[in-house]
This record gives sequence, C-alpha cells and structure tokens, in this order.
Amino acid sequence: MMQFVWVLHKDLFVEWRARSRIVGLATYALVMLLIFAFAVGTDTTALQQHAGAYLWLAVLSASTLLLVQSFQQETEAGALDGLLLLPVNPVALFYGKAVANLVLLTLLAAVALGSSFFLYDLHLRGSLVLLCLNVVLGTAGLAAPGTLYAALTARAPAQQLLLPLLLLPLVVPPVLAVVKVTDLLLVGDPMNQLSSWLAVLASFDLVYWSLTGVLFARLVEE
Repeated sequence: MMQFVWVLHKDLFVEWRARSRIVGLATYALVMLLIFAFAVGTDTTALQQHAGAYLWLAVLSASTLLLVQSFQQETEAGALDGLLLLPVNPVALFYGKAVANLVLLTLLAAVALGSSFFLYDLHLRGSLVLLCLNVVLGTAGLAAPGTLYAALTARAPAQQLLLPLLLLPLVVPPVLAVVKVTDLLLVGDPMNQLSSWLAVLASFDLVYWSLTGVLFARLVEE
C-alpha cells in the first residue's frame, strides 16, 4: 500500500511541477470543442443533441497525449528498471500510475465539460451527482488500459502513433457508454435507460481495472 501511495504521490507531484502540460492539454480539448461548434454552425439543437459525443471525442483525443507521458521519464532515464529492482511491487507501480492518470483525466474532462456547457448552451436535465459519477467512470475506462498500453509502447520509437492505434479499439465500448449516459443526462431520459448504461460503463471499468494490473505484472516479469 505504501508503494502505491509513493508512486501516486510522485506522479502527481511531477505533473504539478510541470502543470503547464495539463493546461496545454485542456486548451487542446477546448480547441477541439470549438472546431466541432464551427463545423456544425448555427444549429444549436444539433450541437446540444450531440454534445456528449463532441465532449468525449475531445477528451479521448487529449488523453492519448497525456498517457504517452506515463512512463516516458522512467524509460528515458532508465529509472523504470531501477524501480523494479528496489524492489517495487509491479502491481503497486501500475495502479499508482493508473490512479494518477485517472486524476489528471478527470480534471481534464471536468474542464472540457464546463467549457461545453458554455459553448453549446447546454442545460443539465439529470442529476449533477450522476454527471460527476459518469465523468469519473468514463475517465476510469480510459486510464487503466491507457496506462497499460503506455507501458507496452514506452520504448517504441513511434509511441505517439502506436498508443492511439492500440488503445482506441479497446476503449470503444466504455466510450460509447459514457457518451450515451452524458446525452441522457443533458437531453433527457424518457425511457429510463440511464441506470442500464451506467451499469455497462461500470462493468467495463471493473474488468479493465482488474485485468490490467495483472497483465502489467506479467509484462515486467518477462
């Protein structure tokens, strides 16, 4: 447990020291939201109906840039092998980094969500608590597999290309679920589908967070 807390603290401290990077990623997501708004034009109804898709496409695109950095410093300085020789439990190392990525992705999604309310003139028709829960579950569906693939591609010369290619097919189900839940909370839920889609999203998160730690441990052992 202490190793997990140490890795989590270290990664969050590094990001705080280089906080201009998260500001840049938030700006990148905001620019993508603006591009979608310009592409749709003056049709406010269309913007509001598809706001969930635009929001999570922006977050997904920015998340790949964030996740690329997960193991970059350790691999460039040769520190990853040193951490494993200390020894640091590979499972603690993985979940420390995954939770740090989850915190950063949640912050990024919160900024993008707040911006989309302003840009698209959105109105929340569901529960604010469920909207916050949806943001956390949605970013959790990106953080765990994203951290695993960031480790797999850390030493690859074309990591920024390989990571999205590997990650995007895997996260299609949770992204579809989080987009649907967001739309239901913003547009309305006349058929009471919200709880079912939240259950689907939570199920994928549970599978991802359970398996990725085990797979990472096997990866570093080999």
